[in-house]
Amino acid sequence: MERYVFLFRVAVESVLINKLRGMLTALGVVFGVAAVIAMLAIGSGAKKFLLDQMRLIGTNNIVFTHLAPDSKKGSDEEEKNATTAGNDTKLVNWAPGMSKGDLEVIQGLPSVDMVSPEIIRQTKAIYFGKILGVRCVGVTNTFFTLNQLTTSNGDFFEHSDNTKSVCVIGKNVETKLFNGRDPIGQSIKCGNNYFTVIGVLEKRIATKESLSSLGLRDLNSDVFIPLEVSLARFGDRSQIHKENLGMQGRQRANENVEVQQIDRLVVRVSESRYLQATADVIAKMLKRRHGGKVDFSMEIPELLLQQEQKTQDIFNLVLAVIAGISLLVGGIGIMNIMLASVYERIKEIGLRRAIGATSKDIVVQFLFEAVMVSVIGGILGILLGVIAAKAIATTAKIPTIISWWSIILSFGVAASIGLVFGIFPAKKAALLDPIEALRTE
Repeated sequence: MERYVFLFRVAVESVLINKLRGMLTALGVVFGVAAVIAMLAIGSGAKKFLLDQMRLIGTNNIVFTHLAPDSKKGSDEEEKNATTAGNDTKLVNWAPGMSKGDLEVIQGLPSVDMVSPEIIRQTKAIYFGKILGVRCVGVTNTFFTLNQLTTSNGDFFEHSDNTKSVCVIGKNVETKLFNGRDPIGQSIKCGNNYFTVIGVLEKRIATKESLSSLGLRDLNSDVFIPLEVSLARFGDRSQIHKENLGMQGRQRANENVEVQQIDRLVVRVSESRYLQATADVIAKMLKRRHGGKVDFSMEIPELLLQQEQKTQDIFNLVLAVIAGISLLVGGIGIMNIMLASVYERIKEIGLRRAIGATSKDIVVQFLFEAVMVSVIGGILGILLGVIAAKAIATTAKIPTIISWWSIILSFGVAASIGLVFGIFPAKKAALLDPIEALRTE
């Protein structure tokens, strides 16, 4: 042990004597380890971000959204299916929009776990002179279950509330309208209707970027009422009113007359493997029920996120390759400098061998030097990597997570590089003939 301690001291002295050379040798390791730290931080941050998005949208969901009528042009299919009545009048298939009838049909599919309908009305909420623009959303309790929502105060709808003027409000609505008061039991006015608050949602934190990319809205600013109450209080758009009598399909589209009962349907499938097949079946059913017209859009957020994850994995792989190349270059740099050091110190090696140092002692000394340079580079690389990860998170708005295992991994890789790439120069030094070494000028 004393012999190894002595050899370690000799190696430290040798590195300290040539500080500049040692630092330049370590640069490759510094940047390689920094790249590894930053890459793992970005990858971990992206994974957490993806899991947060999955939590927001739920799993195995298919989202159907009503498409507003296009007032500028009809579809090719519409023109193709149009028939002539009289001279110039064209009759066009009427698209009724999504309705409760669609909801009942979808619920009958064996692969469907649950269906959440939504009726969305833009209105203003009023309480004691305070006015707030909100979305008044007609839902069932399935909506809260599917979106994994909880209440911070009060409760969700009960079965008996389906015909009562009650509401559950988002956290932002509570903050802006009630200003610290307990909203439970209070009445707020939405449009021309009054609703009694029975619950307040737990605040859900989500960035604007994630909401936008997933097509979601901020539930903290919504007012939720029972679906049937929404149809009764705000009107059933599927009913034909007096002013719309006699209007044809194209005329209704040109007038932007909304006829759908349901604005949005979220369908949760029992198993992921049935996602695409179930989506195709429901899309065909809705098209057939809507007179051959596709008056809805369909999205499968989980598949979009899976594609995003594949892209992120490719990005992480590229970063890993770059980090690996940097570490390889750093290791080669250490080997080259150590080889140069061997040729510079031939006389020193010969003298040490002449006074009793064995070949093993020479190997151990040079390995100590190589490992020390790489470890110093690893420590500096860890510091640079942490700073780089923080800088990326701040400037590029990319979430990064630095974990202890990534730091330990990087440090271990740095030490291993010194050991692996230091073996050849160390053996080269040990094989020198001491007599020939002493003769070297």
